[in-house]
Order: sequence, then structure tokens, then C-alpha cells
Amino acid sequence: MSQLPATKVLVIGYVWPEPKSSAASGHVMQILETFLQQGWDITFSSPAGPGEHKADLAELGIREVPIELNSSSFDAFVSELAPDIVLFDQFMMEEQFGWRVEKHCPNALRVLETSDLQSLRHARHQRLKERLKDDPDNQDFTALFAPALGEEFALMADTDLAKREIAALYRCDLNLMISEVEIQLLIEQFRMPRDLLHWCPLMLEPPRGTFVPFEDRAHFLSIGNFRHAPNWDAVLWMKTAVWPLIRQQLPGAQLHVYGAYTPPKATALHNAAQGFHVMNWAEDALQVMSQARVCLAPLRFGAGIKGKIVDAMLCGTPNVTTPIGAEGMSGALPWPGDVALSAQALADAAVKLHEDKLRWTGAQQAGVTLLNERYRQRVHGPALIERLQDCRDNLSALRRNNFTGGMLRHHLHKSTQYMSQWIEAKNQTN
Repeated sequence: MSQLPATKVLVIGYVWPEPKSSAASGHVMQILETFLQQGWDITFSSPAGPGEHKADLAELGIREVPIELNSSSFDAFVSELAPDIVLFDQFMMEEQFGWRVEKHCPNALRVLETSDLQSLRHARHQRLKERLKDDPDNQDFTALFAPALGEEFALMADTDLAKREIAALYRCDLNLMISEVEIQLLIEQFRMPRDLLHWCPLMLEPPRGTFVPFEDRAHFLSIGNFRHAPNWDAVLWMKTAVWPLIRQQLPGAQLHVYGAYTPPKATALHNAAQGFHVMNWAEDALQVMSQARVCLAPLRFGAGIKGKIVDAMLCGTPNVTTPIGAEGMSGALPWPGDVALSAQALADAAVKLHEDKLRWTGAQQAGVTLLNERYRQRVHGPALIERLQDCRDNLSALRRNNFTGGMLRHHLHKSTQYMSQWIEAKNQTN
């Protein structure tokens, strides 16, 4: 009996994956690894240049093919490749290349991977700016951190970014959502059909063996890509508000801040006398996390789920964060540390975890339980493959039932096609 050809997958990335720099890239790599486990034939393409910490996809057996924006060269490329599945890793890639995929590979399943709802993150950022403008000295963010979904919808609904992002979700056959909270928001507030959404959180296997013990750990740690606005805001808030309150209670404490692409404005915050150490990029994030006693993640805005907190759980490191940091991560399970609403509450919780071994050990065990219950690759990987296969088997019915998506594709893709062709022609005459 002849062997069936492997499923062909084309992944179109906004950037080349850098799993050691961002949780978003880590999620993409977990999806790629799930596909590789099926023996699927994978090509990864991006219009971006390679970053400093780019993963070696070729070493994993994944073809790397650069592509260009607003260029018909992509048409020949995708036609020849003839993928069965095309995955866009940000909605802007669907905007740019979706119409070309539909034109040349109409039977390819179109999938959008979302590391977070960007329009939600940006709306929350704007809300924070307005809050700080109105009352810059108040460090209690209770009202900011606990809005109802209807309030979140109101923040997003009138923005151009939300209209673009939600439209892209509709135009795709399936959307991989990393956060159950965002799924709830889309279904209850944006009235998006559940059939278009699939919960696909970070996928990993829980830690094995023993953790570095409490007595052998030292200091507080914070980590995150400095190019991600929520991380930079968190560092500033730690520097100006949270860390001074911790140092009042623990005068000898140190905070080690790690992050990819550390800008001069971040290194300027380094102050050894205050115990505030900006350490730049960590070659092995899990190694430095394993040596820390407490992970700090005081996020004042953001969306999705937080890779730094998952890394902390993998290392047995309790964390202190805000409701933004904890959102969508634990379900009904106990939080592996503490969640607080103000600078003072964050500082108090961090000190208690740092000093109380019994409390610290309980938080560590809660992290192990959480990883086992919600983030198992052996659960979410097969579920993802099953959902993709089901969509492929029922593609005609899926698209017929998504009339809104078809309508949006018809109108937007036509206008995008003409604009892209105009840009290409203009570039050729210059």
C-alpha cells in the first residue's frame, strides 16, 4: 500500500521565531514541534530580516524561505508549494498574504495563531495612560485591573485595530487562542462563532526531578523582552514604586532584571546601591529563573498569557503579579504565588514569599499542579491536530457557515489586492 504524502504546512511569520526572547515565539515553536511530531512537511516564511536570537529552524527539518511584502513573487512560491494548511502568526500577515493564499491555494486551510489579542492589549495600554494622566501619584490600580468583559469590549470596539483584528479572525477558517478569557470576550461581546476558535495555550511537559531548594536561592527576578511595551512599563513601575517598598522591608534585597534587546533607557536604570540590577539578555532563562527565589511580574496592561510566569512554574519559582499577569492562566486552581492590585500590596506579597519558606513551598507546589492540569503538551498537541484535521475534512461546510468571513474576504481582499499591486508597480518604476 502506498504511503500518503505528508501534510504540507506553510507558516507565515511576522518575524522569525526567537523562543529565547519572547513567549509568542515560544508558542509558535511549540506548534511547529507538534506538527513535526506528525511527520508534517513544514515551510516557515517571513518578510522580516533574521533577528539576533533567531531559532535554527533548518536544524529541525523546517524549510526557511524569505518572502517579500507586496510582491507577486509570493504567488509563484505559494502556488508551487501548494500547502494544505497555511498558518499566519499575526493578523497583519493574514491582511498582507491572505488574499494571495486564497487566490492561488483556495483549498488550503487558513489558520491564525494569536499570542494575544493585540487590540485588547493596546486598548488597556491606552486606559493606563489616561489613568496615569488623571492621577499620576495613585499606585492603587484596583479599578484598572478588574473590569467586566463588557467594559473591555467598550474599550476596544471603536478602535481601528480591533476592527482589523476581529475581521482577520473572521476571514480565517480557525483561530488558535492562547487565553480562555479572550475566547469568552470574542464569543460573548463580539458574537464570534465558537466554531472559529480553538483554545491552544502554551504546550509543554511539567518539570521532572527536584528544584533548587529555598535555602540555595537568592534575590528577586524579572524577565521579558524589552521591545514588548507591557514589559517595559512593568520595569518602570518596579523601579519607581514597587522595588523601593520591597527595599524598605528587605534593605539587602536584590532585583535582577533580564530582557532581550535591552535599550539604553533600560540600562540607565541599573543602580547597584539600590539593589536594582539590569542584567541584559539571559542565554538560559530557565537557569537564571531556577536560581531566583521570587519572580516579579507587575504588569499594568497586556493580554494573552504570560510566558515568564510559565517559566517560573517550570523552575519551581513562585511569582507575584497583577490580575493582568494572572489572567487566563489558572482557571479555578490556586495561584502559584500571589496576585495583588497595588504597589504596596505587590511589595508586601513579594516580601512574604521571599521570607516564608512554608508559604513559598506551597506556592511552588501550586505551580506544579497548574502545569499538570492546564499546559500538558500531550493533551493540547493531539487536540490541536484533531481540530485541524476536522476542519480540513469539513472545510466547505465550515466556510459556508461563516458567511461573515466570506463577505469580509471578498471586500477586503479585493481592496488589498489592488493596493498591493499598485505598490508593487510603483516600486518597479522607482
